[in-house]
Amino acid sequence: MRGVDRPEHFTSLNHTMQNQPKNNPTPAANAGGEQKSTGFWPEGWWKLMEMRIGILPIPVFVVLLGIVAYFVKTGNGSFPEEICMMMAVLALGGFACGELGKRTPYLRHVGFAVICATFIPSALVYYKLIPPVLITSITNFTKYTNFLYLFIATVIVGSILGMDRKVLIAGFLKIFIPMAIGTVLAGLVGLGVGTALGLPWRHTFFYLVVPVMAGGVGEGAIPLSVGYSDLLHVSQGDQFAQILPSVMIGSLFAILLSGLMNLIGQKFPQFSGDGRLSVGEEDEMDPKKDEISGKMDVAHISAAASFSITLYLLGLFTYKLWGWPAPIAMLVLAVVAKLAHGVSPRLQEGSYVVYRFFATAVTYPLLFAIGVAMTPWEKLIAAFAPVNLITIFSIVVTMTATGFVVARWIKLYPIEMAIINACRCGQGGTGDIAILTASNRMNLMPFAQIATRIGGLATVTFGLAVLSRLV
Repeated sequence: MRGVDRPEHFTSLNHTMQNQPKNNPTPAANAGGEQKSTGFWPEGWWKLMEMRIGILPIPVFVVLLGIVAYFVKTGNGSFPEEICMMMAVLALGGFACGELGKRTPYLRHVGFAVICATFIPSALVYYKLIPPVLITSITNFTKYTNFLYLFIATVIVGSILGMDRKVLIAGFLKIFIPMAIGTVLAGLVGLGVGTALGLPWRHTFFYLVVPVMAGGVGEGAIPLSVGYSDLLHVSQGDQFAQILPSVMIGSLFAILLSGLMNLIGQKFPQFSGDGRLSVGEEDEMDPKKDEISGKMDVAHISAAASFSITLYLLGLFTYKLWGWPAPIAMLVLAVVAKLAHGVSPRLQEGSYVVYRFFATAVTYPLLFAIGVAMTPWEKLIAAFAPVNLITIFSIVVTMTATGFVVARWIKLYPIEMAIINACRCGQGGTGDIAILTASNRMNLMPFAQIATRIGGLATVTFGLAVLSRLV
């Protein structure tokens, strides 16, 4: 039948055309064989579309900026809070601030983009340079949707499923050694530096040392302030106002030092695992891999996203029943699924793709939202007394350096362990995101969560126990 022969005919014709001489003149060439200019459209436009601010092509950025400005101006005090509009607002702010940090000489090498994406919006809010209607909408969207935990869920599950199964458990067990040693040394150094600079030891310990390593705001500063107020019979708000700046400054230093660790790892690759924690570890999905295999389809990626969300909801379920932190319960479930071969290889790869998408497209918008809704600039500035800065810096440096040194004894990569130890001084889950983004090691999120959540819980418990003995 002729219909059966057609594919072979077209294949043969295509092969013949591909093997024709290349020097035949084309309609776009003149008599001299030179290529004519095709003008701005479409090649020039395509080049413009490939110029980006973050992930946003410049024309898209300009259009979105005009749309947002129009709705702010004509909204009569209201602004649409639907998800598409809010994601546009956060993308504009997050990628613009991040791009500024990425183009800052010298500082761009130590995570300055993350600092800009988090602290510039906080300053803009304080100095009333963002329209109030936008501040309200961003704050409502960030707090009510709680999409921070969607981000953490996809990153944790994708990271774990992409790890080498053989070293997964060994890594979790090994990190407790440098974490514990770092916590003790950082506490002693911070206490010694603070008192040497003239601060009372009680103030140094309870309002600088403990808050820096308490695990952030929700899991650290708030429980500490409640515990302090109950034990000291003072206002919880006043206690929180004293604790919060130390948490934020500690996180700022941790971001800078983690960016510096990444730079050191580039200069001295023998100290870096490029995102791998254990020496000899080979990730099943390369942490530096940007492309996915041709076998991956949208259905598997969607199924992987639903798997991540399901694990988080199971974690939330355990929190309601037994009070276990949802991220930690989710982390344990993901590890069990990985070790028990409970997830198919293609679903594992799909989870890794979802993780890469969120790490690339959502990080800077999320940091911008955190800066607007959850980072009070006045509290940050209040802690910039030189004595406080020096003391907090000594704590974070000691914690990070201990991770670097001890890692070599237990066959972990020093750069990676130093970054995980730095997460002990971060601003909770948001600090983990900022620290790992600054160091280009988002796939360490599971270990960072252990450091932040479990280490923070231990610090808060110890701090309150000591205070209860003194009152």
